[in-house]
Amino acid sequence: MSYLLHIDSSSLGEASVSRQVAQSFRDQWQGPVVHRDLAASPVPHLSAAGITARIIDPAQHTLEQAKAAAIQDELIEEFLGAGAYLFTVPMYNLSMPSVFKAWLDQIIVTDRTLSHTGTSPAAGRPAVLISARGGGYGPGTPKEGLDYVVPTLEAVLGRDDLLGLDVTTVIPELTMAPLAPALAPLLPLHEASMTAAHDQARSLATTLGTPRAA
Repeated sequence: MSYLLHIDSSSLGEASVSRQVAQSFRDQWQGPVVHRDLAASPVPHLSAAGITARIIDPAQHTLEQAKAAAIQDELIEEFLGAGAYLFTVPMYNLSMPSVFKAWLDQIIVTDRTLSHTGTSPAAGRPAVLISARGGGYGPGTPKEGLDYVVPTLEAVLGRDDLLGLDVTTVIPELTMAPLAPALAPLLPLHEASMTAAHDQARSLATTLGTPRAA
């Protein structure tokens, strides 16, 4: 049976808002789950050995290339074996955690997870992206246009010429409001955002149901 692949990247453990919202999704999900926690067990950043291993006959691989290829094979097989995806990717310094970028770089491989002449083998599979952030970055806010997480990931994960997933994004905002005195006036907005994020996560899990066969 296919499964939901849940990729976590927050460093905060149980204190992570992204993880808490993801748990609301998981609590409603019906079906098997494969969970990879990149904060607890990071994958290596893409190396020269990993890049060259993709274009050299495996019979000619050096020991370093063989090790790098084995890591990529494991991650790609895990990715392609899933019928649905849950990505927990908070905003760190306007961008994504480096551990998630490392995972993306390992699994995005031409003619395996994407094609320059067709569609990705994972094209059309549902994916939920949960991305919490300490402030607000939506239209009309002082930080509008400074979100380099969601637009980037919606492109990488969702574009037809890349991974081609059917991405829905959940954004819990203003998570610093309960902690930073300067943001205290925004606490009601934070609470409303949290309620909406948890509700949306539960609804998506119910709607998506058991993942489709890969």
